[in-house]
Amino acid sequence: MIWFLFVVAALFLAVGALLVALEANTDNGLVQFVLDGADAVDLGVFSVDNGIMKFTGENADTKNALFNWGVGAVVWLVVGRILDRLVRP
Repeated sequence: MIWFLFVVAALFLAVGALLVALEANTDNGLVQFVLDGADAVDLGVFSVDNGIMKFTGENADTKNALFNWGVGAVVWLVVGRILDRLVRP
């Protein structure tokens, strides 16, 4: 169950980054739900606005989303796997 929760968090970040890169319609309810979910699970550390790395210039928003949320997704998966191994008998 722990692994599943961490995978869901990573999926929100990965799909959110993809939606930003594809410039998806943010007026769509599903797109907004995924972006809000990604913003919630980025924990501020992997934030698009103030994350690990802040790109400037052309396509900065896309680069910020892909890098920060991408790294965040990987971290969620790694930590989830470690916790799953520690908790599972």
